[in-house]
Amino acid sequence: MTVNQADSDAAGIQTSPKMSGTLVNGDAVVESNGVNNEAEEVVAREDRLIVGVDFGTTYSGVAAVYSATPDDVDIIKSWPGGNGITSDKVPTEIAYESTSPATTPTSPDVEDKGDVKKPNATRWGFQFRPEEPRLRCIKLFLDRNQKLPHFVSPLETAAQLRKCDRTVMDAVSDYLTKIYDHTMETLTRRYGESFVATTKVEFVLTVPAVWSDAAKNATLQAAERAGMGSRHELKLISEPEAAAVYTLKTIQPSGLKIGDNFIVCDAGGGTVDLIAYKVTQLDPLRVEESAVGTGGLCGSAFLNYRFEDHVKERIGEATYEHMREKKPKTWMMGLRYFEEFVKRNFNEEEHSEVNVPFPGLADNEEAGLDSGFLIMTAEQVKGIFEPVIRQVIELVDGQVQTIKSRGGHVSGIVLVGGFGQSNYLYTRLKQHFNSAPPPPYTEQPSHEIAAAPQQNVEVLQPMNAWTAVVRGAVLRGVEGSLVEKRRSRWHYGTSYATVFDEKKHPVEDRYWSPLWERWMVSDRMQWHISKGTPISADQPISFHYTRNFRPGQSLIVEDDLIGCELDEAPGAYGKSLASVCTLTTDLNAVPKSLFTRLTTTKGIEFDNLDFELHMRIESASLVFELRVDGVKYGTVKADFN
Repeated sequence: MTVNQADSDAAGIQTSPKMSGTLVNGDAVVESNGVNNEAEEVVAREDRLIVGVDFGTTYSGVAAVYSATPDDVDIIKSWPGGNGITSDKVPTEIAYESTSPATTPTSPDVEDKGDVKKPNATRWGFQFRPEEPRLRCIKLFLDRNQKLPHFVSPLETAAQLRKCDRTVMDAVSDYLTKIYDHTMETLTRRYGESFVATTKVEFVLTVPAVWSDAAKNATLQAAERAGMGSRHELKLISEPEAAAVYTLKTIQPSGLKIGDNFIVCDAGGGTVDLIAYKVTQLDPLRVEESAVGTGGLCGSAFLNYRFEDHVKERIGEATYEHMREKKPKTWMMGLRYFEEFVKRNFNEEEHSEVNVPFPGLADNEEAGLDSGFLIMTAEQVKGIFEPVIRQVIELVDGQVQTIKSRGGHVSGIVLVGGFGQSNYLYTRLKQHFNSAPPPPYTEQPSHEIAAAPQQNVEVLQPMNAWTAVVRGAVLRGVEGSLVEKRRSRWHYGTSYATVFDEKKHPVEDRYWSPLWERWMVSDRMQWHISKGTPISADQPISFHYTRNFRPGQSLIVEDDLIGCELDEAPGAYGKSLASVCTLTTDLNAVPKSLFTRLTTTKGIEFDNLDFELHMRIESASLVFELRVDGVKYGTVKADFN
């Protein structure tokens, strides 16, 4: 017998009524009267404008499409402050003007008294001079579980936010508001004011595959605050899945076979995100995850900081600091050349040396400065690239080995994202995965061994690699998901109390339950989903619980959904576990006839209820549903921690 952890004496196990996962106002809410599928189909048939938003660590992108012409995808390329230069993406950067006085009333009935300083976020994206401070990499602060790169200072970010009286959530919401306002202005110019005013606009946002459920929830909150729609209207999709949606559909049908595994490597500015997919159906195209998504902090921004260290070492710290302070345009020209040419196009076979422009710096033969150029050899450029490239290769190789360990064959590695455009990254991945090892040594060599096929992995670098994620997000909004099964990235479970067993439990953990009239132990873990388990969105995972209530006790109950990232989940609650969200279940709508009346030997009466919690794992969110005897009752809210 097991009882729910919340209160083993008064409230037993929470079994799952089905929580249907509509997210509203920060909570996952289940309607007691079910979902109106017919109404949803009507909405799906209406003409819509689908907007995909790739909110990135260093750059963000936006794509839009009209549902009646789904092949005509518009990428927003013109941005405020761009000086007429078009770009597929805009820097994820924002700054606030020095706070200006604004009056704030103490209550609706009281006149304004006193001045309260209120910040104005007037600059974002391209609207900065090189030397101006601004908030960078704010996206990374949404997920407290992820490590920050060495070049992101939490103290400096906190100081900037404190100066303008803002939080990370405020900054993210303000930035997304700028994205939203510019997107709507662009759509109005493209389609006309009356068309945009009368056509439903739906937003699809992308998030990293390795993000926690709380970080995904925070993204939804920020998007809602930015005006992109209410929680139940917004859609999330993981970044590599969005890239897979686009790239796999662009591969010719003859190039795909059922059973093929493709690893999508979304290499961006700050992070590299990976997921592997197996083709399960060709017409229409359907895939399933074949390995749990992984990722790491090894994006192209790390190359910028390694380049900065290289320049500082070459020209001397004093010269470098003088350039940054007195000649910021000189530094920005060199950095821009490194970003736009070297990072994308460097090839050691073609470029024996690279000349990076630093106009205004005096010639210095020892430092390699000549006529305003810093001369870098191919070996020096490789020295900047290699440590970061090796981390990416390790991540990709981890996915390859996981698939091979399950008897699968990797047909291709798809490189997308800004860093995914890098010629050197493409070349190094090809070298690593296509340089066949020598055949095994045998005393009697044979033609069969020599002719044995090598399992080479093709590396693909599709067109529009930088915008593949946002293009895929738009396709997700138009066509729905092509992923049939996803793999759980965590173990998910709940803690419970159960009958003490001296063979399993320490004596010091037991306690006496007057309700059950026996010795019990608490904080045991029941894992409902194991890490890596394939899960279909159409077949939710069902958790069964039982809860007990004394007469007059509240029927609104709370339980924590517990997550674990370890490969092996522990049997008891401990430091390695995290509360994913708090589930609040309202059982007042459940008919009293479904409760069972029980009585202890001492005459204490209590009511018992069995119910189920159904959980679906979608691309980038958890969806809950509450059911009793197969019927939906009451509501369930999920407050993410």
